[in-house]
Amino acid sequence: MSTIKKKTAKANGTEATENGTSEENPMDVFQSLDDNKGKRKSGAANSIEEQYQRKTQLEHILIRPDTYIGSVEFCDKTPMWVYDSENDKMVNREISYVPGLYKIFDEILVNAADNKQRDKKMNLIKIDINKEKNEISVYNNGKGIPVVLHKVEKMYVPELIFGTLLTSSNYNDDEKKVTGGRNGYGAKLCNIFSKKFVLETSSKEFGHAFKQTWKNNMTKDGEAEVTKSKGEDFTKVTFRPDLAKFKMTELDDDIIALMSRRAFDIAGTTKGVTVFLNGKKIPVSGFKQYVELYTKDYLDSNGEPYKVAHEVVNDRWEIAVTVSERNFQQVSFVNSIATTKGGRHVDYINDQIVQNMMESIKKKVGKGNINVKPFQVKNHCWVFVNCLIENPSFDSQTKETLTTLAKSFGSTAKVSEKFSAAALKCGISDAVLSWVRFKQQEQADKKCSSKKTSKLKGIPKLEDANDAGTKNSHLCTLILTEGDSAKSLAVAGLGVIGRDRYGVFPLRGKMLNVREGKHEQVMKNAEVTSLLKILGLQYKLKYDTEEQMKTLRYGKVMIMADQDMDATKGKEEISFFSIPEYTEWRQNTANWKTYRIKYYKGLGTSTSKEAKEYFSDMLRHRIKFKYDGKECDDAIDLAFSKKKIEERKDWLTRWMEVRKQVREENGTEDYLYNKDTRAVSYSDFINRELILFSNTDNERSIPSLVDGLKPGQRKVMFTCFKRADKKEVKVAQLAGAIGEMSAYHHGEQSLMSTIVNLAQDFVGSNNINLLLPIGQFGTRLQGGKDSASPRYIFTQLNPVTRTIFPADDEYVLRFLYEENQRIEPEWYAPIIPMVLCNGAEGIGTAWSTKVPNYNPRDLVENIRRLIRDEPMKPLVPWYKHFKGTIVPLDDQHYCCNGEVSVVSDDTVEITELPVKIWTQNYKETVVEPLMESDAKADITISDFKEYHTDVTVKFILKMPAEKLVKAEAQGLHKALKLQTPISTTSMVLFDGAGCLRKFTRPEDICREFYGVRKQIYIDRKRYLEGMLQAQSDRLSHQARFIMLKIENKIFIENKKKAAIIEQLIKLNFPPDPVKKWKDIQKKKEIEAAGEVGNEEEEDENEAAEAQSGGEGKRVADYDYLVGMAMWKLSTEDKDKLLAESESKKQELIVLQSKSWSDLWEEDLVRFLEALDKQEKKEQGDIEDAIKTAAKKLLKDKAAGRGNKKAEALFADIKPNPNATRVEPTTAHMKEKYGKETKPKRVKAEPKVKSEGMDMRQFLDKSNGSNGSNVENEDVVLDDVDDTNTGDSDRKPKKAVAVKRPKAEPKAKAEPKAKAAPKTKAEPKAKAAPKAKAPAKKKKAASSDEEEDNDDIEILSASEEEYDEPSTPPPKRAPTGRRAAANAAKKLVVDISDNDEEEELSEAESLPKKKKAKIVISSDEEDFFV
Repeated sequence: MSTIKKKTAKANGTEATENGTSEENPMDVFQSLDDNKGKRKSGAANSIEEQYQRKTQLEHILIRPDTYIGSVEFCDKTPMWVYDSENDKMVNREISYVPGLYKIFDEILVNAADNKQRDKKMNLIKIDINKEKNEISVYNNGKGIPVVLHKVEKMYVPELIFGTLLTSSNYNDDEKKVTGGRNGYGAKLCNIFSKKFVLETSSKEFGHAFKQTWKNNMTKDGEAEVTKSKGEDFTKVTFRPDLAKFKMTELDDDIIALMSRRAFDIAGTTKGVTVFLNGKKIPVSGFKQYVELYTKDYLDSNGEPYKVAHEVVNDRWEIAVTVSERNFQQVSFVNSIATTKGGRHVDYINDQIVQNMMESIKKKVGKGNINVKPFQVKNHCWVFVNCLIENPSFDSQTKETLTTLAKSFGSTAKVSEKFSAAALKCGISDAVLSWVRFKQQEQADKKCSSKKTSKLKGIPKLEDANDAGTKNSHLCTLILTEGDSAKSLAVAGLGVIGRDRYGVFPLRGKMLNVREGKHEQVMKNAEVTSLLKILGLQYKLKYDTEEQMKTLRYGKVMIMADQDMDATKGKEEISFFSIPEYTEWRQNTANWKTYRIKYYKGLGTSTSKEAKEYFSDMLRHRIKFKYDGKECDDAIDLAFSKKKIEERKDWLTRWMEVRKQVREENGTEDYLYNKDTRAVSYSDFINRELILFSNTDNERSIPSLVDGLKPGQRKVMFTCFKRADKKEVKVAQLAGAIGEMSAYHHGEQSLMSTIVNLAQDFVGSNNINLLLPIGQFGTRLQGGKDSASPRYIFTQLNPVTRTIFPADDEYVLRFLYEENQRIEPEWYAPIIPMVLCNGAEGIGTAWSTKVPNYNPRDLVENIRRLIRDEPMKPLVPWYKHFKGTIVPLDDQHYCCNGEVSVVSDDTVEITELPVKIWTQNYKETVVEPLMESDAKADITISDFKEYHTDVTVKFILKMPAEKLVKAEAQGLHKALKLQTPISTTSMVLFDGAGCLRKFTRPEDICREFYGVRKQIYIDRKRYLEGMLQAQSDRLSHQARFIMLKIENKIFIENKKKAAIIEQLIKLNFPPDPVKKWKDIQKKKEIEAAGEVGNEEEEDENEAAEAQSGGEGKRVADYDYLVGMAMWKLSTEDKDKLLAESESKKQELIVLQSKSWSDLWEEDLVRFLEALDKQEKKEQGDIEDAIKTAAKKLLKDKAAGRGNKKAEALFADIKPNPNATRVEPTTAHMKEKYGKETKPKRVKAEPKVKSEGMDMRQFLDKSNGSNGSNVENEDVVLDDVDDTNTGDSDRKPKKAVAVKRPKAEPKAKAEPKAKAAPKTKAEPKAKAAPKAKAPAKKKKAASSDEEEDNDDIEILSASEEEYDEPSTPPPKRAPTGRRAAANAAKKLVVDISDNDEEEELSEAESLPKKKKAKIVISSDEEDFFV
C-alpha cells in the first residue's frame, strides 16, 4: 500500500505544514472578539477596525450558525415522532433537542440516501450512533466518490466535496435532479461542527480508495490517504459532533431517538435499500410498512387499528392517508428529506384527497344547516407523502418546508378514484360525520326546552297524564302503542288504573333508528320530535342522576305489545300471553281438543272488556326491562349498529343453525316469555326475541333457493294451485282469496303488488311469468310502475307453471299450519331452480340478495348434466327479449351493454338499453341532462326524438359532429351510459333447511337445488307407489265385493251398520286402503309440522262412528264398499272395476321400473313442450296483431285514406337499416370491476347453447331458439372466426378475444371465403337493419376508471349451436357508413330446427346445416326486431 501526502489549499486561505499543523492559529479571530468584549466591559471605545470586520466563510458559519443549520440551543419541548428503542415502535412525545445538531446529522444521512438516485444498484445503508464515544457513522454501498485529482482546484474530489465550502455537484439548475443537496453546504456543515470528521470512500471505477480526517471544526485536517483498491464501492462518514457548540455534554436520549427515527425514515422512503441501525436491521421495507409504524397502535372504537389507504401513484410519488384524531397531521419526505412542516407537496396531495371525498361526505351529511367545508375534512386527515421533486427549494437551510411550486415538481400525481374510495373507508368520513353530529347536537340542544311544562299543545293523538310535567312527573308512565286501534285499547284500560299518572301516545310503523340516523332525519321525524316534547328530553343531559331524571315529564315508558292466543270452550275462557304457557296448558289438559283456539294477531283484536282485564292485572302483564351493563350495550350495538353488519350475520347464522338442530331433534324452541316472566334484560330481549323478528324479516325479503319464492309469493301460488281457476280472475279478488286461504295477515296493497310482479313479462322482469298478465301489468317504460289498478286487471295461472310445479309433488312437501289451518308449504319444489330463472332481489336484516336471471333452457341442460353426473355448463345472465349483449368482466361480474348505432356524422340511434334501465328514467337522467349540458362539456346533444313502444326502445340523438367524434373516442356506450354491471357477489338465499347461505356461482345454486329436488323425487316415487298400490287394492276389493254380492254371499239389506261391517271383516275386507294410506301420510305431515291441524274433528267423528260401527272401526272406513251406487252391480261396471284395477297394477309396475331420474326427465320434457307451446302462442298473437295492422294500413292506402305518416309507422320504430352498429368496449368496466384471471375455470366446457324464443320477434320461426337475448357467448362469437368451423381446438383460445380492441379476426376470416355466406345467414335472422349493416369497430378504451377478471372461455360456444336470430352480427368489416346503406334490403329468417343441431358434431354442424329462408316484404316486417 502506498501513501500520498501533499499540501492542499485550505478554505481559510492558510497553508498546512508537512505534519498537518497550522503556522498560525485560525481560531485567534475568536480570541480577538473576546478581547473586544473585554475592552467594551472596561469602557474603552471600539476602533473603526474593530467595529467593522470581514470574516471568512468558515468564521461566519461558526459565528452565525443559525443561518446555516438552525438554532444551536435546546428548543422548547415540542411533540415529535421519535423511535422508542425500548418498545421498538414510533411514539409521539415531547422532546427537547438542538435543531442544529439534528441538521448536521441529517445532511450526512440524506447524502447517503441521495446516492441511491445516482446508483440504482445501491442496497445498503448502515447507521451507528455511539452515545458513549459521542460518535456517529453513516455508511452506504452505492457508487463511491470519484477518487481523482480535480484539475482546477488541485485537490482530490472527496476532499473538495467534504472539506471545501461552497462546493457541490448540484449547481447546474438546467440539470433536473431529484436529490436533497442544492446550495453547496450540506456535509461541510457537519464537518465544521465536529471535533473529528472522517471520510472514507472507494471508487471501483477509478480504482482507488480515499480516507481523510478533519479535526477542530474543519480547521485542521490530516493528509488524504489515497490507496489503490479494486473492492466494492462504498462511502462512510464518521464524525464526533462538537457538543460544546450545541451547549451539550453528551448525546441525550431525545436526540438519539430523533436520529433513530430518521433511520426508519430512510428505510421506508428509499426503495430497495436495507437499513441497519446500530447493527440491527430495521424491519421496514417500503413506504406502506413504514406508515403502519405510525398507525398500528392507534385503535378505533372496535379495538382495531385504523385502516390506511395506500397507493403508489407512479415511480416518483407514493402516498397514504388515514384518520387523524388530533387535527391535521402529515408525515412527508422530499428526496428522503423529512419535511416536518410539510409544504406544497403535502398540500398538492391533500387537496386532491379532500376534494374527492367532499361529494360523498356531503351526501352522507345531507341537506341540513351544517355546511361541511374542505378545511373541516382536512382537519380529520393524516397524510403521508413520499416523493421525488426536481431541484427542490425549501424555506430555509433546515429544509422543513418545501416551497417549490407544483408546476415545477417535474412530475404529477393524480389521486385515483380507488384510493379516494379507500380513504373514505379508513375512518375520515366517520370522523367528519361525528363532528357534524356534535355540531348538530349543539343546535338541537338550543331547540329543546329546559323547562318542564304540565300542558303540551300541538301534539295530536296524545292522551297526556294529568300529573305529567308536575312535581309528580317522575311517577308517571307513558304508554306507547302501535297505531290508533291499540291506543283505543289502552285508553279503555285507563278506566281501571286512572289517567292521573298514565298517558298514551300512538306510534306509526317502525321507529327511526336514531343511533346512526342523520341529524336531518331525526329532526324531521314526527314521532321522534313528538316524543322529545312529551318526555321532556334534552340532548345535553345524560340522565344518570336523580336530579336530571326529575326534569322529565314522565319517569317511565311502557310499550304495549301483542298477545299470542286465547282458548275458549263454551262460556269458559282461558287467556295465554306466551307460547310456552299455552303449550304447557295443552299438555296438561286431556280435553284440550274440545276448546276453540283463537289467535290474537294485534291489540285491535281485543275488546274494551278484555282491555280492562289486562290493566286490572298489571303486575302480571307488565314486564320491566333491566340494564346489565356492558352486555346489554354490546347486544344493542350488535342489533342496530351499521358497523356490526358482519357480526350480525354471524349472530343470525348461529341462531339458524341452532334452530335447524332443534327441529331435526324435534326439540322445543326457546321463547323469552313465560307465565312467570316479570323482567328481561336488554341482551335477553335482543338475543331471544328481536332475533326472531330479524329472521322473519329475512324470510320475507330473501327467497328460498329451492323455489325462488318469498313467503308472500308462495302464498299467491298456493292459492292459485288450490283454486285451480280455469278462467281469469281479477287481481283484487285473487288477493282476497289469498288472505282467506293462506292466512295472509299483511296489507292487501302489498299482496296485490306481489301478484302483479309475478305476472310481468317485460324485459328485465321474469323469464317465465308464473301468472298471465291480462291487462296492463306494467312495461319497460317505467319498470312496471305503470301497471293499472288491481281493480281493473285480471290474471290466471300460466299454462307453463303447472309443469314447473308438478301436482304430484304436493303429497311430499312440508305444509305449514297457522290458526289450525293448513297453508302453503315451507317451499315448493320446481323442476328447475326458478330463483335462477327469474332472479331475485331483496334487503333483509344484515343480508341483502341479488340474483340475475338465467336462461331456463340452460338450466334444464345443467339439471340433465347433473343427473348424468357430468360437468355443468357455465351459466351467464340471460334476460328474455333483451337484444343487447352481456359480456363477462370476471367470474362474478358481467357488463350489460345496450345497443347504439351511428346513423350519420351528427346522429346516433339507441335501440336497446341495459337490463333494468327503464326508458323513461333513462330519458330523464341521461338524455335530457345531455341536452342541457354546457357547450364546453365533452358530450352534448342538440336534439332528440323518441320512437319507443311498450316493448322496444328507440332514441334518435342529434349532436355536433365534433362532439360525436369525442364520444366515439371515449366509447359511445360509456359516453351515453349504456353499460351497467351485473354481479353475482350477493347471491344470498335460504337453503332447504332454512339457513341463509351465500353462493358465489350460479352453478353452486344448481348443485344445491339438485340435491333437494332429487330427494323430493325419491319421496314422490315412494308415495306414488304406495298410492297406486292402495288404489289397486281398493278397486280389487270393490270388484270382489260386487262379485260376492252378485253371488248373494253378502247381505246388507235391512241390517245394522255394525252387523254389515262385522260381515265384511269376516270376509277379509280391509278398511279403505286409499283412505288409510292418506291418513298415514297426513299424520306424518302433521307430526312434521308440529301441529294438530283439523285432527280433532276427525277424532270426534271417529269416536262417534266407533260407537255405531262396533269394534272401533269407523263406518267411513268401509264406505268405499257399501257406499257404491247400485249401478256398480251391473256387469259393465263390474268389468270396468276389474279393468281399472288391472290398469293401476300396470301403472304401479311401470312406476316401479322407473328411477327418480326418469321421473325428472319426464317432467323436464313436459316443461319444455309447454314452454315452446306458450311462446309460440304469444308469438302468434303478436304476429296476428301486426299483420292485422299492416293489412288495415294497406287497405286504407288503397282506398285513398292512407297518409305517409301512417305508412311509415312501422319503419319509425324499427332500427335504421343504414346505421352502423357500434361494438361495445369494456376496458373501463374491467378496470372497475375486473380482477386477475383465475385459471381454475379454464377447463370449463366452452360449449354454451343459446336457446329460448323471443315472442316479440314474430318473424323468427326457429324451433326453440330465443334470439332476443344476446348472451355472453354470442359476443365472443363475434370475435371468433365463424368461417373456420372445423377447427374445434381453436375455439377456447379465441374466447379471450372478447375484449375486441381491434378487428383482427376479420383478417383471419378472409382465406375461407366459401363459408362466408353461411356465417352471414345466421345473424341475418335477427333483423334486416342489423343483419347486414357493417359494424363500426371502436378502439378499446384505455383503462381509466369497484369489486373483481376471470377466464373468458365460459363464453365460447359451439358454432353448430349458434342460432341466435337477434344476436348482433358477428364481425363486421369497418367499412364506411355510406357503404352500409346498401346492406339490408330483405329480412332473412332462420327456421332451422335446433333440436337437430344438438346432434351434430362440432366439426361438421355449421357447414352441413341447411337453412330455409323466408323473405318478407317491408310492409309486414316485425317492428319488434
